[in-house]
Amino acid sequence: MASVREVQVTFDCAEPERVARFWCEVLGYVVPPPPPGFDSWAAFDRSLPAERQGSAFACVDPNGVGPRLFFQRVPEGKVVKNRVHLDVRVGSGLVGEERLAALEAEAARLEKWGATRGELLLADEFNESCQNMFDVEGNEFCLD
Repeated sequence: MASVREVQVTFDCAEPERVARFWCEVLGYVVPPPPPGFDSWAAFDRSLPAERQGSAFACVDPNGVGPRLFFQRVPEGKVVKNRVHLDVRVGSGLVGEERLAALEAEAARLEKWGATRGELLLADEFNESCQNMFDVEGNEFCLD
């Protein structure tokens, strides 16, 4: 049997720190400590060649359970729907109106951080309700 591997989720984006800080807010993640010898990430960033400054940022689960998220600057913008997206569990165990209220509350909270809403998919005979969302650079994710 193959061993389990750790994964990192990588986002291509225009503004890595902005997108990383948005996802810290969504997931309760934190910015990891800067590399040894630097008192801040800003100091580390200033040590890089000009063309690499601001080119990457990361956030991590403070409990060490979830994957590290890495954000890298790319020159092109987002042009098509994501083939992979994150499902952020906010209504686990809730059904009906309680679930809709939890989705609404979280969507409203994240809008204050720059998220935008997509389609609200209402429960059917197979699935519970979920709210499609977009992060600060238009990457899709779901609140479910």
